[in-house]
Amino acid sequence: MKIPKSIEPLVQDGLVDEVIRPLKSGKEAAVYVVRAGGEIRCAKVYKEVNKRGFHTQAQYQEGRKVRNSRRARAMEKNTRYGRKEQESAWQNAEVDALYRLAAAGVCVPQPYGFFDGVLLMELVADDNGNAAPRLNDLEFTDSQAREFHSILIRQIVRMLCAGIVHGDLSEFNVLVSSNGPVIIDLPQAVDAAGNNNASRMLERDVENITAYFGRFAPELLSTNYGKEIWALYQSGELHPEIELTGHFEHCEVQADVASVMSEIDTAREAEAARRRYLQEAAKSE
Repeated sequence: MKIPKSIEPLVQDGLVDEVIRPLKSGKEAAVYVVRAGGEIRCAKVYKEVNKRGFHTQAQYQEGRKVRNSRRARAMEKNTRYGRKEQESAWQNAEVDALYRLAAAGVCVPQPYGFFDGVLLMELVADDNGNAAPRLNDLEFTDSQAREFHSILIRQIVRMLCAGIVHGDLSEFNVLVSSNGPVIIDLPQAVDAAGNNNASRMLERDVENITAYFGRFAPELLSTNYGKEIWALYQSGELHPEIELTGHFEHCEVQADVASVMSEIDTAREAEAARRRYLQEAAKSE
């Protein structure tokens, strides 16, 4: 097939031997099956911001650090240069997340390098060596649904232990390989500790996965793993091998606002008295 313009430099540099066929084209990127170093892999070619439907959103950008102050100012002002840098940051977020998650043992495609808007990574394959299907293309029995749900909940936990929340997880960005579910599409991944929306995004990820498998195993719909996972994360008790219950007890004890305000007033009065004392002492000197 004709080599896509974005992949031509990789072929010229010997990073890609052959472009075999297109795999899919989505709202943010086009993916091709390629041969690289004698291995079958895939190349994700990010679309230009004005040619794709999924635009960056402030809630995903929060907490992402930009080391160069000039770049940061340009991104804030939304200049032409700033938009280009913002797009670059968006692409690099997925690359960074993939490397971090693969190192943490999360089931994601193994990345092999990022070159001028092209991400080389593992081709996730099924039992026959073909490109793996997406989760939403499959049907499950009750027991299979519960098993796959459990696997993905554990993967979400492992991701959070690595400090990352997917942010857009659903049945449409999970592939089912010969070894089980593989999580893909991470440009919107957020830093769990640096983004104020992280808890809500994590709960939404869990709800999406639970709602999908709940079609085949309705008993899953009564679980509440999202809030349980986040509460354990906040308390410092979350770890990859933790046993979850799927239940979360909301605290029904109301705060004693009057007592809290009384303590604040007492502290203010003490501070005022201290300042008056210092002023009197200064006058007498």
